[in-house]
Amino acid sequence: MTRPRRCAFALIALLAAGCSPREPAPLQGYVEGEFVLVAAPGAGVLQSLRVRRGDAVPKGATVFELDHVAEDAAQRQAAQIVRTAEERLSNLRGARRAPEIAAVSAQREQARAVRELSTQQLRQQERLFRDGFISQAQLDAAHASFDRDSARLAETEAQARLSQQSIGRDPEIRAAAADAEAARAAFEQARWRLTQRSATAPADALVQDTYFVEGEWVPAGRPVASLLPPGNVKVRFWVPEPLLGRIHPGDRVSVHCDGCPAAFAARVSFISRQAEFTPPVIYSRESRARLVFMIEARPDPADALRLRPGQPVDVRLQTLPEKPGEQR
Repeated sequence: MTRPRRCAFALIALLAAGCSPREPAPLQGYVEGEFVLVAAPGAGVLQSLRVRRGDAVPKGATVFELDHVAEDAAQRQAAQIVRTAEERLSNLRGARRAPEIAAVSAQREQARAVRELSTQQLRQQERLFRDGFISQAQLDAAHASFDRDSARLAETEAQARLSQQSIGRDPEIRAAAADAEAARAAFEQARWRLTQRSATAPADALVQDTYFVEGEWVPAGRPVASLLPPGNVKVRFWVPEPLLGRIHPGDRVSVHCDGCPAAFAARVSFISRQAEFTPPVIYSRESRARLVFMIEARPDPADALRLRPGQPVDVRLQTLPEKPGEQR
């Protein structure tokens, strides 16, 4: 091939490369983490720190414990107060003891037998009085004995019914029930205070940092550890104003980081309504191009595990295909 022909082919190749569409430059961003600061509402000595930096903790795992000797004692005391109040209420609601009930029942049977005898004697005296064998005074005495024995039987029957009822009056029972309820509420408060002496992980997370060591005094409300659940990892990047209309909440974007084997997807969760930089007062086409808007996108938890807060990333706006079974 002659030299002029080689030059012609080279020129054609350069022209073809210059006319081919160029891939848009990636947008710059970084990884942001929403940390969970684990703290206790009360102050105390850090008795046990169960995690270290970089540990993966499951949901519900204990992160730390403060000293809780006083809270343990308060809970035991509250439990005994509840037991005493419930025993008092049960005693007032209960009937008499079995031996007392048996004694009252025996007295009732005795009174019933005496009244039966008085009934027979009264009938006998009435026949004798009709036949003229006894006086009116003797008949009146028989009537009085019958009335006395009937009243005694009614008394023992009332005592038997009373022995089956609760020994406490209604106002006493209501007061004892209120005391028992107040004691149970105090016990719940004591148990809650005891649970507040330790803290658990609210979700599966990585331990980002710890701020105290065992034996140190922890002020009330001061975080002891910070956790980063994978769902709290997000990618923050900026989009120029001319490209803002191409992206919407819920769109999937492509994210790449140094050292990552391949790009992964993140879903746009937030688009700022304010520009990050204020241009000159006159909004010409050139100045509008300098407007940038902050956007946040959240990757899948599995992809978030390989990211670290502050890590720089590259974001491309071309959306990736939806994963099978994934909803927007």
